[in-house]
Amino acid sequence: MNVFFLFFFFALASNAQILEPVKWTSKIEKKGNNAVLIFDGTIEKDWHMYSQFTPEGGPLALEISFKNQKGNYELIGKAKEGKTRTAFNDVFGVNETFFEGKAHIEQEIKIINPNLKTVDVDFDFQVCKEVCINSSKKFSIAVPSTFKIDEVPVVTEAKLDETKTAGLAVDTVKKTAEVTKEDNVKTETEAAAKEEIPAPAPSRSLWSIFFIAFLSGFAALLTPCVFPMIPMTVSFFTKQSKSRAKGIRNAIIYGFSIIAIYVILGLIVTKIFGADALNALSTDVWFNLIFFVILIIFATSFLGAFEIMLPNSWANKADQQADKGGLIGILFMALALAIVSFSCTGPIVGTLLVEAASNGGIAPVVGMLGFSSALALPFMLFAMFPGWLNSLPKSGGWLNTVKVVLGFLELALAFKFLSNADLVLQLHFLEREVFIAIWIAIFAALTLYLFGKITLPHDSPMQHISVGRLYLGLLTLVFTMYLIPGLWGAPLKLISAFPPPPQYSESPFGVGGSGNATGSSESIKGLPEGAELGPHGIMVFHDYEDGLAYAKEINKPIMLDFTGYACVNCRKMENNVWSEPTILPILKNDVVLISLYVDDKRELPKEEQFVTASGDKIITVGDKWTDFMISKYKTNTQPLYVITDLQGNNMNTSKPTISYVSADEYLKWLKEGISNFK
Repeated sequence: MNVFFLFFFFALASNAQILEPVKWTSKIEKKGNNAVLIFDGTIEKDWHMYSQFTPEGGPLALEISFKNQKGNYELIGKAKEGKTRTAFNDVFGVNETFFEGKAHIEQEIKIINPNLKTVDVDFDFQVCKEVCINSSKKFSIAVPSTFKIDEVPVVTEAKLDETKTAGLAVDTVKKTAEVTKEDNVKTETEAAAKEEIPAPAPSRSLWSIFFIAFLSGFAALLTPCVFPMIPMTVSFFTKQSKSRAKGIRNAIIYGFSIIAIYVILGLIVTKIFGADALNALSTDVWFNLIFFVILIIFATSFLGAFEIMLPNSWANKADQQADKGGLIGILFMALALAIVSFSCTGPIVGTLLVEAASNGGIAPVVGMLGFSSALALPFMLFAMFPGWLNSLPKSGGWLNTVKVVLGFLELALAFKFLSNADLVLQLHFLEREVFIAIWIAIFAALTLYLFGKITLPHDSPMQHISVGRLYLGLLTLVFTMYLIPGLWGAPLKLISAFPPPPQYSESPFGVGGSGNATGSSESIKGLPEGAELGPHGIMVFHDYEDGLAYAKEINKPIMLDFTGYACVNCRKMENNVWSEPTILPILKNDVVLISLYVDDKRELPKEEQFVTASGDKIITVGDKWTDFMISKYKTNTQPLYVITDLQGNNMNTSKPTISYVSADEYLKWLKEGISNFK
């Protein structure tokens, strides 16, 4: 029996433990008449900590509070960060910025109180892997008694005060409103991103940008401005060169000249705006509104209303230089192609630069490299194998069809930027249903166009549609039909990165009232007191006592869900695992779900506030559930799921708690816990 208990407690300890994935050190250094506070965090492998520049509406951004600033010291500028990475978070629909491996933060200060003993700083931050943790670190950085205002000694190591590792994230939007003016370092402006050490985008994002740009380059080849140039240019090189080898060489130089021109364009964009500033702009309202207008103009041009052209004088001057021959002449031939074809390639290039700018770093350069590589490749290949020219389709009305299709796609993409601005301002003008309705209208119109039911200004007369156009029309028709259930709350996982998140909806349950958003008990008749409809229409309690009382009334097991409003993996579990047809009925019918938000910042009544044995003050609702989770289950991670009986005993023996797992493992765990209750 003793062996059994030892095994049980060993299993419990291995599955539930207090985690602290970031270890901090700090110091103060002299900088002229000022001082610099330096904070270095070592982050465990596979974990990442969110930057203070992760935008609102996403995961928890780092918040820095200078507790004893008033009358003691002044902040010089904003807190600067070391190397970060940026990636799009399709759960919250924002570009999140985060540290991996190491976190480095510096804050310059001017000390105005010669009797200052310590500089007290609090960090609130979120660190995630398969689970997420909200941690608070309190720094008390010692200032020697010999301190003088104009002489700041170097202190190599800071005195670290208490560390409180709590549940998941706090709500940055709510918390910002609670910060006093003198402590408002936490609400960093996006302009401060210019002061950052450049933060390159993740390699996966750069590869995605390159691939999309490469495909866009092939799309540009099939436009009326570029496609006819292929046989003309290749014939020029093969006929004007003294030998076939020289013709191939010149065509290759021509191709690399095209690549160089567009890559230089990407470098110019990055240089003008700054690598990290581009990413900071991606969540700026004016940035998104301006590019919404730009993409509307590009789309309108592609649809045939007008053409965007560079001055003819530029093309004439490039042609004059190209006539001189040699390497310089070939370079100017490539420049002439870029200028002459701008009416077709310009909107594509502009769209790529806008998208790349949203990712920051060297993304514009990578995008132009992918685009120009696809554009240049046919010129080089057909010069090497001129016989292939005979296999090229003839120019015709199909080239204009390509332009129009690209116009519809750019029109749809434009509303992503308008949606970003609406989300940042929280205006609720372009909520999820409206966005999806706009996309349905756009792709329905594209379907009608491909089927020949709509004609545009530059279309040729058409007696019939080609097989390829028919297939493309069927594809867009299927996609349009796929979008329609989104009006009723369908998750639309194929386009999850584009529309606003489900909670940003005109009605909490979609048009037909059957969506997966949450609703209050006041608006839902027949629910028990304290209950709401949660994700996928599951009835959920947010107070343990209310949920326990109902579970006793109907004699069903309890499933505790320790979660957070800013918990990425909590949303992923709800969206991807809870929605499974084998799991959803169980959550709706066989358990009483109690979701406890550890980042709920509502203050508890004074009589319910208390201090834990370790000295932590329990002030908010989130603090209460965090303490419950840590004291009861010896862990501080979210998501965390527990199945208990009506006395609070765990129903799963092998795995008392479970976190971010696959649907199969979650289903097996659910069935075991429910079976043990019965």
